[in-house]
Amino acid sequence: MNLRKEKAARLKIQILENTLKLIGKKPFEDLYVDDLCAKVKISKVTFFKYFPQKEDVLLYYFRIWCLNRAVELKTKPKEGLQGIYYLSDKLSEECETHPGLMLSLIGYLADLKRPPKPFTVRPEEKVFLFPDQPEIHSVEILSLEQMLDKFTLEAIFKKEITKASGTKDITNLFMAILLGSIVTAHTNQISPQRFFFRKNIDLVVKGLQ
Repeated sequence: MNLRKEKAARLKIQILENTLKLIGKKPFEDLYVDDLCAKVKISKVTFFKYFPQKEDVLLYYFRIWCLNRAVELKTKPKEGLQGIYYLSDKLSEECETHPGLMLSLIGYLADLKRPPKPFTVRPEEKVFLFPDQPEIHSVEILSLEQMLDKFTLEAIFKKEITKASGTKDITNLFMAILLGSIVTAHTNQISPQRFFFRKNIDLVVKGLQ
């Protein structure tokens, strides 16, 4: 591994890990770059070299979340509605663990100034995160929408969804339900969130059968 790339990968992962430690269940806005840099023992110049904006940490955080899903699904594949419920469960777990990050992420994604492309995760970072996974560097990271699109198409082929609607329309519906569930669970202080998320998916699936 190239030493320069190895150092960059290690620093980005350390920044993410310390973000998760510092933030806990607090809002992302309460995280200060100065505190994060002190924890990682880097300068603000170094931080902004890898994350041009503080909010880019949110994009990286969720990209790593998607990488985790890719690794899990490679080990234990799921198809159709089983995959959709799997994503619902994993999202609800993340909302319980890091509510401030998830809510801030949605706010950032809704910002018109948001970069249109996902934050890059380099092969070296994949290797650091999953050293025991063979060929981890070649594992493709799909976005939440892309994973939902794949599972939706499979559900249609398996006749788990029988309504004559376009795949993209159904994927958008599932996206709306999942993202909406995150906000609604927070505003109404619903817990445990897993059952709330599942109930919403149940209602959608019932309407598509």
